[in-house]
Amino acid sequence: MFEILPAIDMMDGKCVRLVQGKFDQATVFSDEPADMAKRWADAGATRLHLVDLNGSRMGAPQETEAIKRIIAAVNVPVQLGGGIRSLEIARKMLDMGVERVIIGTSAALDSNLAEMIFKELGEQVILGVDAKDGFVAVKGWEETTGENAIEFSIRMQKLGARRVIYTDISRDGMMQGANIAAMQRMAESLEIPVIASGGVSNIDDIRQLAALESKGIEGAILGKALYAGALSLREALEASCR
Repeated sequence: MFEILPAIDMMDGKCVRLVQGKFDQATVFSDEPADMAKRWADAGATRLHLVDLNGSRMGAPQETEAIKRIIAAVNVPVQLGGGIRSLEIARKMLDMGVERVIIGTSAALDSNLAEMIFKELGEQVILGVDAKDGFVAVKGWEETTGENAIEFSIRMQKLGARRVIYTDISRDGMMQGANIAAMQRMAESLEIPVIASGGVSNIDDIRQLAALESKGIEGAILGKALYAGALSLREALEASCR
């Protein structure tokens, strides 16, 4: 079943949204992320996508208290990215109640570590691939590697990655629509499922992505569109089923 995942991006204990990952362009949508999590769960979300923004910059989770409150507030599984750069931290987050952890920077910068985490955690870890102009971005999107995003994903698949979240940074928070062609290319290049992220902002985006489920796209992450009111979660869930 194609899955819609509302995003809850956390910074300084609040639920915020950035534009293209720029930390100086943050809009606060809630002072209590757990309230937002409950809102999306009550509206029908079957899974939530949490991002620890400061964690992504600082290299270790910074929002553990907010994450604990979210887990206590909802009965749906959550996945978490941002600052998870060791097996020890990944296990700590899983022990706290997070269902799946996302590794991006650590995988891009240390293949041996990535392979170990994939081997140890299996389905509990997701590879986060953030692309800027087609190349992998790291450290909260503040730096770019010289590796092509698709080639990197194929390499990580060989090391044991079971699932990919693919984000087109240029579209993130811009409300200009998802890069459907790029998402399809990524999905067709891999044998593991892909979750689409970045710029998903209207019913047409969701219908096009859901139509690619047979190609390997298993879901889409919604952020700015939900918070700005351009799209309701109910509309998104209905469109994903057609």
